[in-house]
Amino acid sequence: MLPTIDLHRHIEGAVRLSTLLDLGRKFNLPLPASDIESLRPHVQVTEPQPGVMAFIARFRWVVGMLADYEACWRIAHENVVDARNEGLDYVELRFSPWFMAEPHKLKPEGVVEAVVDGVRSARQETGLNVNLIGILSRTYGPRVAWEELGALLQYREHLVGLDLAGDEANYPGELFVDHFRVGREAGWQITVHAGEAAGPESVWQAVRELGASRIGHAVHAPEDEALMTYLAENRIGIEANLTSNVQTMTVSDYASHPLKLFLERGLLATINTDDPAISGIDLAHEYHVAAPAAGLGQEQINQARRNALEIAFLSSEDAGKLEAKKPAQDE
Repeated sequence: MLPTIDLHRHIEGAVRLSTLLDLGRKFNLPLPASDIESLRPHVQVTEPQPGVMAFIARFRWVVGMLADYEACWRIAHENVVDARNEGLDYVELRFSPWFMAEPHKLKPEGVVEAVVDGVRSARQETGLNVNLIGILSRTYGPRVAWEELGALLQYREHLVGLDLAGDEANYPGELFVDHFRVGREAGWQITVHAGEAAGPESVWQAVRELGASRIGHAVHAPEDEALMTYLAENRIGIEANLTSNVQTMTVSDYASHPLKLFLERGLLATINTDDPAISGIDLAHEYHVAAPAAGLGQEQINQARRNALEIAFLSSEDAGKLEAKKPAQDE
């Protein structure tokens, strides 16, 4: 029985275009278009662009509309509703409070409170099992990361994990070792964006120094045979994101993606959406279009789904309940 799970989904990357239009009108904020189809090419990636930061630049239209805490609450709430409507059984949503707060000088702790409450409300409404992961946005540097971490720690019991995301090439994980020590001491699980814009050394650092039990992307891990062996033997989870890696040109095309290799080597690799609204996809697209294009057969897709249940930031009891929810025909 295979539940449908997305472990790597950014709240800011899963915002409805209609909501952006509503918020733009509400706050009298400029947008590049006044209807959904005209707005789409400004927010969604339609052609691959080199570099992760070019992809992240699309987010300016999203966070630029977050002019108050109610707007932050709304997009968090809608993320859960949309995940349920998409057919997900479990989702881990991650967010950077500083990234969301910065355009309109909101307080990051206020953003965290709004997101936590929006998700809580939507969980009650939908019954969907959701967990939250806080992000430290490395792009702002280690000083701001302390402020961001402080905001997340105020709501530590509402989060299951801590992540490091943003400009990996210019802000290596070495700058954030102390931040993640504090995060681990708070009881959080650790996942880190690594091996996407930097090489295998970034993955090594995330595991050895930041304490990561999961890695987001890890596309460059196969360049280091010892690392591949280590990831497999130590059961480090891999949060693969096929379409976003093609769109950022981290890989040249689906067929060049290492996900199939990860699975063949016994790594705990999974299939996720990353930023579905920015990429213009959903998890079904990744299962039925992207994964086959990356060379995966149905059994490998099923293995990725089993892996997702194994590495989810859930207790064994909750994972068992989740597995029991799905009828066998859904496999």
